[in-house]
This record gives sequence, C-alpha cells and structure tokens, in this order.
Amino acid sequence: MACSAAEATTALLPPRCPAPSPLDGRRLSLPCRARHRTLTLRAAAQQRPQRSTAGADHLNTAANVRSDEAAVSAEKERQRKYSDGDGISNLQLEDLVEMIQNTEKNILLLNQARLQAMERADKILKEKEALQRKISILETRLSETDAQHKLSSEGNFSESPLALEFDVLKEENILLKEDIEFFKSKLIEVAKTEEGIFKLEKERALLDASLRELESRFIAAQADMMKLGPRDAWWEKVEKLEDLLETTANQVERAAVILDNNHDLQDKLDKLVASLQAANISKFSSSLVDLLQQKVKLVEERFQACNREMHSQIKLYEHSIVEFHDTLSKLIEESEKRSLENFTGNMPSELWSKISLLIDGWLLEKKISYNDASLLREMVRKRDSRLREAYLSYRGTENREVMDNFLKMALPGTSSGLHIAHIAAEMAPVAKVGGLADVISGLGKALQKKGHLVEIILPKYDCMQVDQVSNLKVLDVPVQSYFEGNMFDNKIWTGTVEGLPVYFIEPQHPAMFFSRAQYYGEHDDFKRFTYFSRAALELLYQSGKKVDIIHCHDWQTAFVAPLYWDVYANLGFNSARICFTCHNFEYQGTAPARDLAWCGLDVEHLDRPDRMRDNSHGRINAVKGAVVYSNIVTTVSPTYALEVLSQGGRGLQDTLKVHSRKFLGILNGIDTDTWNPSTDRYLKVQYNAKDLQGKAANKAALREQLNLASAYPSQPLVGCITRLVAQKGVHLIRHAIYKTAELGGQFVLLGSSPVPEIQREFEGIADHFQDNNNIRLILKYDDALSHCIYAASDMFIVPSIFEPCGLTQMIAMRYGSVPIVRKTGGLNDSVFDFDDETIPVEVRNGFTFVKADEQGLSSAMERAFNCYTRKPEVWKQLVQKDMTIDFSWDTSASQYEDIYQKAVARARAAA
Repeated sequence: MACSAAEATTALLPPRCPAPSPLDGRRLSLPCRARHRTLTLRAAAQQRPQRSTAGADHLNTAANVRSDEAAVSAEKERQRKYSDGDGISNLQLEDLVEMIQNTEKNILLLNQARLQAMERADKILKEKEALQRKISILETRLSETDAQHKLSSEGNFSESPLALEFDVLKEENILLKEDIEFFKSKLIEVAKTEEGIFKLEKERALLDASLRELESRFIAAQADMMKLGPRDAWWEKVEKLEDLLETTANQVERAAVILDNNHDLQDKLDKLVASLQAANISKFSSSLVDLLQQKVKLVEERFQACNREMHSQIKLYEHSIVEFHDTLSKLIEESEKRSLENFTGNMPSELWSKISLLIDGWLLEKKISYNDASLLREMVRKRDSRLREAYLSYRGTENREVMDNFLKMALPGTSSGLHIAHIAAEMAPVAKVGGLADVISGLGKALQKKGHLVEIILPKYDCMQVDQVSNLKVLDVPVQSYFEGNMFDNKIWTGTVEGLPVYFIEPQHPAMFFSRAQYYGEHDDFKRFTYFSRAALELLYQSGKKVDIIHCHDWQTAFVAPLYWDVYANLGFNSARICFTCHNFEYQGTAPARDLAWCGLDVEHLDRPDRMRDNSHGRINAVKGAVVYSNIVTTVSPTYALEVLSQGGRGLQDTLKVHSRKFLGILNGIDTDTWNPSTDRYLKVQYNAKDLQGKAANKAALREQLNLASAYPSQPLVGCITRLVAQKGVHLIRHAIYKTAELGGQFVLLGSSPVPEIQREFEGIADHFQDNNNIRLILKYDDALSHCIYAASDMFIVPSIFEPCGLTQMIAMRYGSVPIVRKTGGLNDSVFDFDDETIPVEVRNGFTFVKADEQGLSSAMERAFNCYTRKPEVWKQLVQKDMTIDFSWDTSASQYEDIYQKAVARARAAA
C-alpha cells in the first residue's frame, strides 16, 4: 500500500503496514518492506548535504523519487478503492505481483541515484582541493602586497620606476580633464559670439533695406511734389515717409542696442586668445587649441566687418534724415507760397466734414444765426478755399476766433451739390451688425467724393466702437424731442467716421434706450427706434438746415417718412425729399397700431389699408408706411426688386406694385479701400491680381493659425463667412462641409447664429470634426479673421435661400476667391456661371446653382473642384479676372445721385 504525502515528510518514522490477508500473508508483507526501504533511502537522501555542482543530477534524482511517490500514491489509491469498510483487502493476486515489480524497479532507480550521488561527491572533493590551492596562492600574494605597502610607507616604493610612471599618468589625466572643461567653456563663448554677430548682420540687412526703400520713396515723393499735385496727396506721402522714418529709426535704435551689448566682444576675444596662449595644456590637446584659435580669429574678423558695415549704414541713415528734412522744409515752404486755390477741390473730405460739424454746432448752440449758418454751409459745399485757409490758420485756437473769421468771409453763393442726410441704425466700422453698416459708410463716402454734402445720424450706443470716431465731442446745448406726451432732452455728439460728419443722439430718457450693451434684440425695439426717428428729424429741424435728401434705411428708421410729411412739413420743414431703402423685406417692424402714438403720429390717420396697416395681420407695418410716404423707394439689387414684387415681398408685394413707379433695385457696392488685398493690414502678405504668390502665403498662414493640414499646399480651401440663419441656407452650409471633406478639400466657417438651436447644431458639427485637420468651424464674429479667410480661400460658398444683395461674394472675388452661389437676389446680379455658354465669356466669374437643394450645390462644387484640380491655368485666369471686377460704390452712387437729382428737380419745379 502506497504512502501519503504526509508520510513522505516523516519518512524516518517506522511505516505502518496493513493487516495480513488470510489468503497470502507472506506476499502481502513484501510491499510493506519495499516501501520501508524506499522511504529509508529517501530520508537518507534528504539528510545528505546538497552541492551546487551536482544540480542537474540532483534534479534527475528528484524526478525519479517523485515518479516513485506517484506510483506508490497511485497504488495506494487503487488499494483504497478496492478495500471494504472493515479494512480487509480485496486485491487480486495479479495486482500484488504488478505492485512488487514496480517496487523493484523503484529500488533499481534509487540504487542508480545513490551511485550518481557518490560520483558527484567525489567531484566536489576534487573541486574543493583546487579551490584550496587557489586560496593558498592568493594568501601568498596578499602577504607580498602587505610587504610592499609597508615598504611604500617607509618611502622605498615612491622611488620605484613603477610609482614614478603612475604619478606621471595621474598628472596627465588631471591636465587633460582641465583642458576639456576649459575648451567646453570657450566653445560656449564662441557660440554666443557667433549668435550675436548673426543678429548684427540681420539688423544690418534690415537697416540697409529700409534705407533703400526710404531713398526710393523719398525720390518718388520729391518727384511728385515737384509736380505740384494736390496738397492732400503729397501731404499723405509726407506722412507715409515720416512713418517710414520712424520705423527706420526704431531699427537703428535696436541696432545701437545690439552694438552696445557687444562693445565688450573684442575684449572677450582678446581675453580668450590670451587665455589660450597662457594655458598650461598638455600635448594631447594642442590640435584642439589650434582649431579653437582659428575659429576665434574667424569670429573676430566677421565681427569687425559687421561693425564697420553697421556704422557706415548708421552714418548713411543720419545723412539721409538730414537731407530729407531739408528737402521737406523746402517743399513745404514752396507749397505755401503757391495759390491755395489750386488745392481747394482736393482737400481731404474729413477736414470739410469737421468744418461742417463746427458750423452746425455753433448754430445749435445759438452762437451764430440761421442765415450765417446757411451762408457758411454754402461755402462748405463749394469747397471755398477761404474757409479752408481760415480753419487751418486758426486751428488750435479758441473757437470764438475761428467763428469770427468765418463770419467775416460769409458771402452768398450757389452750389450744384446736394445736401444729403442718412438716418440709420448702423454704420461701419463704428456700429456694425450686418451689411447695412457697410452701405451707409460706402455709399456716403462715394457721394461725398462726387461733391455732395453728406451727413449721418446714428443712435449713440453704449457698445459702439468709440475709438473709430475722430474728434468725438458733445454739444453744449441739448436738443429736445417729443415722446409719450413729454419733451425729453437729447445729448448731441459729433465726430467724423471714415471722413464723414456724424451726429450721435443720446436720449436722456429714463428707459436708457441705447444703453443696453447691444444694438438690436431688445423687447422694446419698436419703441426705441420710433424715439430715435423723431429725435433725428428734430435735430435736422432745430439746426435750420435745408436738406435736399433724407435717406432712411430699414424698418428701424422707416418712421421718418410719415413723421416728416405728417408732422414736420406742417412746421415749414419741407425742403427735403425722402428716400427709403429696404435692405431685407424679411424684417418689416410690425406692432399694435396704438404704439405709433408714442412718437406723435396720428393713429387713426395711419391705421388704414392704403397707409400703414399691415396687409396680413391688421397691425401697423413700419416698412409699408415708408413705402407709401417716401418719394423714392429702393432695394439692394435688381433681381431682389423683381422677387419682392411677387412672393419675396413677404406680404408687401401688392403695396410695392401700387408704388412700382418709384421703386427700383440698385446693386450695392463694397468699400474697396477697406477690402483691398494689396493694402489690407490684416493679411500676412499683401498681393494683387498680377502677383498671386501672396495669396498662397496667406493660405499657409491661415492653415498654421487654425492648425489645418499643410502637407499639400495646393489642396483646395473653401471659405464661408455668414450669419447662421435660415435665410443663409444653413442646411446647405452643413452639406457643403461634408461635401468638401468628400472631395478632398478643406473647409473654414466663420459665423454664429442668434438662433440657439442652429448654434447648438453647428457646435455639434464642430465637435464632430474636432480631430479632423481639414475642417474648422469658428462660431463667432471676428473681423480680422474674416480678412484672412477671404485671402486664403480658393472658393467661397454662399448658398442662400434668398439674398437681397450679399456682399461676401463681392469681397471674396476682390480677394481672388471664386464664389459658389445660388442664383437668387444680388447673387444672381453679381455671379455668372463659368460653364454657362449663353453668357459672354468675359463676365463668367463663378459657379452657380438654381434649386436650394443638396444636389444642386454638390454639382456646382464638383464642377469647381474639377476646374481647380484639372485646369490650374484656367483657374488662375478666373481668379485674376474676379480680382479685377469693379464692385466699388462708384457705379451705385451714380445711380443714387441720378434719382436724388430727379426727385429734387421735381420738387423745385412743383414749388
């Protein structure tokens, strides 16, 4: 019977054998004796010391023992299986014979293991003797070393050749280490010196370029001034030259600072050479010293050359400055001697605007009479040189002296120019929300250039860009206006914006109408702008002006038309004709009829179907009132004018048809001074149609700014700048983003939405493409970034559902970005399909689609991408053509000038 695991651990104890079977007790005792012998040998093997040198054999023996244990254990299990409850064995004879045979095999294996263990023991003894011999040798050497150490302590070893050689090597090591540290420090100094010299050379090159540019500009300016051109033209050149001088002076100052910081460079170099010569270095580093000295010499030569060049450039600069100021003084003296009459008509518009505001301020403050103000205004319209001369001569003195001088020159006269007053809620760049602001400043400047006296009246918002207003000041006397049965004071501020005279009205009303930190979107907008319209007319009335045209815009100032004819014409203020422009018929300004009474209008008189009652809802409609009461009604493109005569009129189509004889569409323009890639200060590189390399540079700059992929410079970039509202086709903009990704292009969207649901939708799209380096959505307003996107984009998406005019497609073409637009409104009047053979080739400038669906947009985008990728030369010609199209306000202003003059002529004829 086999032993258990517990019995194996206590093998030295006498084993217990099972009771003998009555069948064959002798044979049953054999397994017990075999087991006893096996366990005895195993215990002896465990007690025998183990040696590492016999590790492999020991593992074999252990394996055999484990095999024996397994066999015995299996036998034990087998016997247990066949035993009964009384301990009587039921094993058969053949099982006992097999057990005995297995036991004999195990005994044989154990004998083999014992013999192997004895062999290993002999081997270990031999290794021990070898180790003992080695220990003896080591002990002998140790004793010799102790003796040598004793001799060394007595001074005998220091005199041995070995010790001397060791000392020499030790000294050489120390010197070599010191040399390495020395050279490291010197190399660092040389590197710093080289860096300083590179900076000097760079500054010298910049200074040299600036001097050459200064010289060329100076020569050009001198030639221009010798031609005796208009004073404002050469004065602008002088200012530009002064700016250049200031820039060059700053460069010289930076160069001087660098020179001051490097004055001790020569001393450092001398000390470096001296230290190298005086250094006690070993023979191992002599070659390195030679290399370092050569490098130091080269640095010294470069520094001296750079220093000489820098000083020569500074002397040249100082000489040029003296020469420039001498010549400038002569030119100024020469120009002052000439007749100022030659420059009167070309005097900067901003100065005439300042004079006009000055005169109006005196009148409102009751410092001059109405007749005197009228005479002085006539002189302003005629650009009378005497006014200009007096203003320039007395500028900076007391207003009383200027006013007295003006009054002495006041003489009656006539003028062919018109006096035009724009009343609006926006004006770029001082108060800008949408395209209306650009129209006011662009059209105003264009009319001013044509010789008309143009004035702008705006609310004084607390959030407007005050830094964009020149000479902003408040008049001493407030202007009172009627509202809700009371008279309220209004502070009148004056200033110039974009060279135009502007009046800002600040109501002293408890509701603080325009101190809301936003332009629109208030619960009482109807009330706010009826107040403003009445106050604006009161300002014109109290100033005593005989205005020719009062031009009001959109529903916010549409109240001006009925107020003028129903209230102020009865007071004798009837010289003007009213022009109303609706920039978007989507917004009409409706309210309950009783709300008209706030500004003094007769509700019963106006709440009629043929006057101000809305055609659909029975409320008061401000835009309808302006259409009925104005002498001229315009909208912002010819196609949009046709559209609003049908379903696009948003309920006013019948009213527009009744008044169609005075209704027309005039396509807006853009301010080509503000939107000019050759002068745009927001761009990385300025460029024009003849040199498109700057456009590629701006594309690379935008990619870096927005972290877009830049591995493929020619990868097409699609831009979109818009308000995210339903009118702009937000579902098509969304589709354009995914379509661009499908076509392998890049897409940049700049804009936000006043509608929370749309804003959240595009925020979700932005999150979806957050890790895509080809798509960027910037969901905010950023004027500077808009300039960069126009310049960088190859194509520009405008998929509007309806678009009265649209300016972005015009600006995009100005910057060489080919438009992809839907044929509606002003888009249809400004973009003509590149593949439409029914259109003359010379006017084809973009890609269009008709239906406001994804299929139409996809087709237009695919055609544009194919042209861009497969016909690069054709695309380049298209870009250059677009950049040369004239979208300025000059043509549009001429059309407005024509209708103004016709209206004024009819009025004078009727009078």
